[in-house]
Amino acid sequence: MASLEQSRQLVTEIPGPASLELSKRRAAAVSGGVNVSMPVFVARAGGGIVEDVDGNRLIDLASGIAVTTVGNSSPRVVEAVRAQVAEFTHTCFMVNPYEQYVAVAEELNRLTPGSGEKRSVLFNSGAEAVENAVKAARVHTRKPAVVAFNHAYHGRTNLAMALTAKSMPYKSGFGPFAPEVYRAPMSYPYRDGLLDKELATDGEKAAARAITVIDSQVGADSLAAVIIEPIAGEGGFIVPAEGFLPTLLGWCRDNGVVFIADEVQTGFARTGAMFACEHEGIEPDLICTAKGIADGLPLSAVTGRADIMDASHVGGLGGTFGGNPIACAAALATIETIETDGLVERAREMERLITEPLLRMQAGDDRIGDVRGRGAMIAVELVKSGSSDPDPELAKRWSTAAHAAGVIVLTCGMFGNIIRLLPPLTISDGLLAEGLDVLGGILRDL
Repeated sequence: MASLEQSRQLVTEIPGPASLELSKRRAAAVSGGVNVSMPVFVARAGGGIVEDVDGNRLIDLASGIAVTTVGNSSPRVVEAVRAQVAEFTHTCFMVNPYEQYVAVAEELNRLTPGSGEKRSVLFNSGAEAVENAVKAARVHTRKPAVVAFNHAYHGRTNLAMALTAKSMPYKSGFGPFAPEVYRAPMSYPYRDGLLDKELATDGEKAAARAITVIDSQVGADSLAAVIIEPIAGEGGFIVPAEGFLPTLLGWCRDNGVVFIADEVQTGFARTGAMFACEHEGIEPDLICTAKGIADGLPLSAVTGRADIMDASHVGGLGGTFGGNPIACAAALATIETIETDGLVERAREMERLITEPLLRMQAGDDRIGDVRGRGAMIAVELVKSGSSDPDPELAKRWSTAAHAAGVIVLTCGMFGNIIRLLPPLTISDGLLAEGLDVLGGILRDL
């Protein structure tokens, strides 16, 4: 968006008077169950900037939680959406199909890891994709159980909540949850290394620990699927030790268990590969995508092996809005933008631009326990000085102060002690450096 100046500017306190007025309306009209990390109401956004209703320009290091990967209102997306909305807005693909849905499925089948014959089905949200991947795995294997991992986040619908590890705020009070869901230990190199240095670096050993739990608590004969985020998102941007994912996948292949990769947060160039699975060369049976798929329009998908995806009876998969034509137009334009503008390579470059200053901060501050991630998906794990105990209070103070200074960041992790950075891949080097400088100055002051 050329018209939106790409510079940070604070003209009022954050939040400003117009945002405060809208916050009052929100409190009176919107369910109190909806959280707002930063009560700043948005007027415009583009590139690396979000402009609020008071005219403040904020540096965007969040991308709407990894959604606007190609930048807010990206030009090709805007053009594609305008053209489609003028033609038709909806017919329901299950009533009268349209080419846009088929074209998105073809692109997903082409782009996702795996060389065999594939099929795709489109939905609206990441949670919907996860639920339908489990449905496909169960009908294919005729087995009921599903294994998810510690630190996992898979969504807010009933089955997705059961798969999610963190209770507050995602699960507390909302049970009972879907049955036949079991949990295994994730490879978490930083925390594993505090107990066992070998476990931190040996992914095969970490996988053997998980497989022992799966074998003893579930057993392959009852297990339809193993579902895992190749990099845990909400759980703390945990990159498993090398060898963990391939070993798990090998066990699944040997035991007739469907391996589902939840790439909702990691997909579409975010990690410096089109999909995070590519970093270890693994080819999941099914892959769930959403978030970055359509530059902010609601769309998700399950893509995978044709024999699994075709196992459901006709009419067993679908939904009224699944693969809406406007969202499909946005997805096709998003994929074109990623490929034409070299955004996979840009994400790799951003990994260096983000991690180098953070590692310099860490060298002089023992409250930074770990800096980790891939591409433009980087996290800082905060601990109490002189220990490895999580420090969620510091994370909260740091993020709150960053917001007040005009830099949008998010927290995450089982203990809430992690700052996560998810800038759009279209942010300028200068804005990215400025945002990191602001963060560094705040941490020193704290």
